[in-house]
Amino acid sequence: MSKVDRRILKSQGAIKKAVVELILEKDFDDITMQEISDRANVNRKTIYLHYKDKYDLLDNLIEGHIQALRLICYPESETSDETQITWFEYFESNYCFFSAVLAGKGAPFFRSRFLEFVIEDFRQGWEFDEARTKGLNEDILVNFFAPAYVGLVEWWFVNKMPYPPSVMNKQAEYILDMNLS
Repeated sequence: MSKVDRRILKSQGAIKKAVVELILEKDFDDITMQEISDRANVNRKTIYLHYKDKYDLLDNLIEGHIQALRLICYPESETSDETQITWFEYFESNYCFFSAVLAGKGAPFFRSRFLEFVIEDFRQGWEFDEARTKGLNEDILVNFFAPAYVGLVEWWFVNKMPYPPSVMNKQAEYILDMNLS
């Protein structure tokens, strides 16, 4: 990787980190590009080289995390040597971002984007056994459990992760297995 590439990655990382820190402090709508620039210690022009505006920046951050969660669900290679992590382990390793957008003064549109993703994952990842679900409609089940799952993740962050990721994952999976398989 060339020096320029490293500087670009370093700048983008500083910009994203600055946005997350600022969201922890105040509502996203009240954050200015100048504040992001100052916090990231980069010129505003540098931000505009990579993002149209703060909404594009946040969207980029959100989509990056959604894509990472998608890879956890559906790894590109089933024979990967890497140990697969759970969503809750991923949430924990990206605590600042998720606590900012789920438990802080963050952007409410992350919650709706995350909910859309969870609904999509439930539809792709669960087989709705009619005998088990007692004939309940898939749409109703998915739209009942997906917001509950998102609420559980929010609760976990608001309460500063009172249980380890392994406990959260095991119990959430058990509840979903009991009701959706």
